[in-house]
Order: sequence, then structure tokens, then C-alpha cells
Amino acid sequence: MKITVFTSNQARHLALVERLCAISDQCFAVMECNTVYPGRRQDFFNKSPVMERYFGHVIHAEQTLFGDVGFITPEARTMAIRMGDLNLLRQEDLAPCLDADAFVVFGASFIKGWLCDHLVERGAFNIHMGLSPYYRGSSCNFWAMYDDRPHMVGATIHRLSSGLDSGPMLFHALPRYDGGDPFLYTMRAVVVAQDALSARIADRSIFDLPAVPQDRSAQMRYSRNAEFTDEVAQAFLDRMDTGQVVTAPTGESTYPVGLLSPVFG
Repeated sequence: MKITVFTSNQARHLALVERLCAISDQCFAVMECNTVYPGRRQDFFNKSPVMERYFGHVIHAEQTLFGDVGFITPEARTMAIRMGDLNLLRQEDLAPCLDADAFVVFGASFIKGWLCDHLVERGAFNIHMGLSPYYRGSSCNFWAMYDDRPHMVGATIHRLSSGLDSGPMLFHALPRYDGGDPFLYTMRAVVVAQDALSARIADRSIFDLPAVPQDRSAQMRYSRNAEFTDEVAQAFLDRMDTGQVVTAPTGESTYPVGLLSPVFG
């Protein structure tokens, strides 16, 4: 099987490339790169003492579950580009990877134009870190925790579409309640999603899953990166320091009735 993945360059993205290499005969990885020191360097997220502290927790959780940023397996054929440059590439630039048996998108920028058309036609799979259709946009699992809804932390594997995170859904993946560190809890959603998707590609069962349209009326929050400010991050950290951020069931914490073939881990 030949697999092409459009992703980024953090440890969790490299781990997905490794997983897909392990189940394929040929694996191509197009990696859009950001700083690996969010909060310390100005990039997609702001540079500030608050963001440095917040992302220190994120990086610790990521290292705990995925290891450090490092070299990936030589079996992967990689192309590294700047974040946002993906839509500037020509078909001839990506020609070797466009005839894959499976396409995966995780952590790439918003794909548009001819590449989006090609991936939609080929039935590409997108990992959206958030439970669709309830949480859509940016940093969805952060906002679920911010909203005191740990039961709404998870991932949605859906078909790619021309809209942002709006394609028909295949299944949901969720971390089990553990009452522990909120950052490890949300990062575990990434592990569950990657494991479940890789397994279902490997046994080809994913190609037979029905794709269910998203019910836009069920949306609870659509978040934008501009909303994730120092003030918001500080408020979350303050609540965490005083034990007000929980990863165990609370009064409202029942899983949504609309979960699709959920995988827990």
C-alpha cells in the first residue's frame, strides 16, 4: 500500500509518519513546518511568558507520549516546506505522491485549490482534533476543557472536504477519563486517533466505513486562533493551579449521543 500524509513537524506529527510507514510499502510525507518552541518563538502562536508556560505543559505531554522531535525513519520520503506554502505547490512538485492508495491530513494548513480537489476526489482522511460537529476550528480540545467539558475532548476522523473540518465523518476517538493532568489527557486524544486510524487503514476497514454528514446545528463552539490570547491561557492556567480543571466526569459529563463508532483509549 502507498500512503501520502500531509502534516507538520511536531513530535506528534512525526509519530504519525512513523505509524503510516510501518503499515505501508511506500510512504510520502509533506511536512509544513512551524517552530518547535511555541511560546518561546513568535510563530503561529504568540511569544510571551504566559504562552511559554502554557506550551511548556503541552510539550511535556507531547514528549511523554510521543518522545522528542528527531529524525524519522529513512523509509519515509519527505518534503519539508514552510507552513502555508502547501497551496503554492504545483502538481508536478507533488506528482510522485499523488497516486497513493490512502491520503491522510493531520496538522497541515487549510488545503485549497487543485490539491484540495484532488484529495477530495481520492477520499482523503482528515484527523480533526476536536469532536465534530460540536467543536470546530482551532485548538478545539483546549476550548472543550476551558468550557468545563472534558467529555467533549477527542478527535474526529472524517473525509476531507473543501470546507474547514466539515467533511462527512467516519468515526470519533476519545481518551478515557483519568482524573489526571489535563495536558496529558488532551494529548492522549491524539494517540487514540492515530492508533485507530492507522489500524483501520492497515486492515482496509476504513474504506468500507459509511461517511455521515455533519449536523451543523449541533455546533457548540467555532474557535479561531485569534481567540487564544494570553488572557485566556492565563485564566486556564490559574484554574488548573487551583484544581478547577478536571479530567473526570462532572455534573454535565455525559458523552454526546451523536458519537460515531467511538474508539476509546
